[in-house]
Amino acid sequence: MTALARPTNGRVIGGVCAALARRFGTSATTMRVIFVLSCLLPGPQFLLYIALWVLLPAERKSASAAW
Repeated sequence: MTALARPTNGRVIGGVCAALARRFGTSATTMRVIFVLSCLLPGPQFLLYIALWVLLPAERKSASAAW
């Protein structure tokens, strides 16, 4: 498993679903579909997404990418 960080590539809104997909070894599309379907159920899914967006660090770019 990789570290939980929002990727710089493959983001749609905040990169939370892409980060979770990378962490658990699924595709980002699958994770997004799961999230949208979970929003149909009662609960704080949207608030959890915003909290993860704020709390998860962004993935660092490598130093060699600048050149």
